[in-house]
Amino acid sequence: MRRIGPIMIIEGANNSKVPFSRTLYINSKDKVLIDTGADPTELRALDDQYGVELVVNTHYHPDHTLHNHLFGDAEKWINPIEFETIQSVEGIARGNGVFQEWGHAGVEAMRKQFPKEWVQSLGEISGTYQYEEEYNFSGVKVNFLHTPGHTKGYSSPYFPELGVVYVGDFDMTSFGPWYFGSDGDIEEFIASSKLLLELDADIYITGHQKGVFSKQEFELAMNKFIGIIDQRDETIDKYVRQGMNFEELTNIGIFYPKKMLEVMILKTWERSGIRKHLQRLGYSVEGSEIQLLNK
Repeated sequence: MRRIGPIMIIEGANNSKVPFSRTLYINSKDKVLIDTGADPTELRALDDQYGVELVVNTHYHPDHTLHNHLFGDAEKWINPIEFETIQSVEGIARGNGVFQEWGHAGVEAMRKQFPKEWVQSLGEISGTYQYEEEYNFSGVKVNFLHTPGHTKGYSSPYFPELGVVYVGDFDMTSFGPWYFGSDGDIEEFIASSKLLLELDADIYITGHQKGVFSKQEFELAMNKFIGIIDQRDETIDKYVRQGMNFEELTNIGIFYPKKMLEVMILKTWERSGIRKHLQRLGYSVEGSEIQLLNK
């Protein structure tokens, strides 16, 4: 377990690779946990040794909220935008693009696939924090920055006096930026990445894989990471110019390996992500037909 001042970093399984993530613990009298995607055994041990009185979630995705239920007596907060999202299965399905792609049948299919622990974990969230407001947890100051793009309500906890920011899913992985839910946005992702680089921070903690970057390392990695967006544009544009329609395009495996597209949620994100890039490239989609706007 790595420590940066009063911040303890708890790893998820497989180097915190999705569907797991890192958890931060603020080691103060207020006993605050940020996200719960780390190894459940480690989280239970942490609770036994130090106690957890408040769980704060950066956003609602399961790799960051799945183990909220382990802390039954703790208060639980999420950002104000996604507090509304998690009030119903339909809200979550809409946020992930399921309703938009498959309608009510997709929502019902998603309902049946929800892990019970996740349903319980989301159901226990009872409060919200405010963006850009300084919270003081027994002397540890944190500001929950609104950094949308990954999701509409996504926040990045920033510790100004420590020069530390938890950037979570701005994770610098080779997969690239994830904005495939209907509540994700490419341009907002890019804008938020610039905001993070402008912070007076020396240490950037990601939610997955490599983990901890210096500012210089993070800036170099971010240039490559954001560059993947343009690479995706080029790939999609190439296939459209070859005459592929939308259905053909969504069966190639632009983001996810083709063999994984049999999984409904991955197929949903593939379709939703391709729609976003087509719009960015100036195309419209009607049924399976793709047309260039403003010819």
